[in-house]
Formats: sequence, structure tokens, C-alpha cells
Amino acid sequence: MTDTIHHQIHYLEIPTKDIDASKVFFAEVFGWEFVDYGPEYTCFTGQQIEGGFFLSSHSMHSESGSALVVIYSDDLEASLQQVESAGGVIVKPIFSFPGGSRFHFVDTAGNEFAVWH
Repeated sequence: MTDTIHHQIHYLEIPTKDIDASKVFFAEVFGWEFVDYGPEYTCFTGQQIEGGFFLSSHSMHSESGSALVVIYSDDLEASLQQVESAGGVIVKPIFSFPGGSRFHFVDTAGNEFAVWH
């Protein structure tokens, strides 16, 4: 892991109903790489923050009180097209907010994420 800073968010663990589908989706759309730790856990590496996907029947949605994982993009339109091409569903089209623009999507495992620029 990278250098750690006291009390900094260091790692995320995200539920998924399908480890393999999550790996394929995030590798295709965002270029993430993975290290498997058995059939029910995989770790993504090489991002500003690292984390993993764990097998679960639950999924994350901000409407139900879950934290929202927000991913940065240099090209928001291209990222939106990549999400759709990989099977993600846009649940909030691109909109402006103080500080930029973003969209929300649900991945192939049913988790909500956002992408901003």
C-alpha cells in the first residue's frame, strides 16, 4: 500500500453479488486491476485509494443511506459512454453541482457510484 496518513480514509470494501462481473466491469470502464483473495473477495489496486469487493447479497445505494463512492474523470462524456457500453445503467444523467459536474450509475452488480469532473 501507499504511504499512510493518520486518520485518512485508507481502504473501501464494497459489496457485490458477482465478483467476476464487478472485476470485468471496473477493468473495462476504469482500467482497474485486481488481486483475488479466494472466491469471495478481490482487491482493486493502483487507485488513489485501494479497496476490495466482497461477495454479498446487498448493494450500495445513496437513497438507502449508503456512502456514495465518487470516481474522478478527465472526460465525463467518455466515461458515461464507457459505463453504458460495459452494461452500467445511468440513474442520474450529467448534472452540475458546486465544483463541477457528475453523473450517477449502477454497475452490473447493482451498486450505485458517481463519476465527476
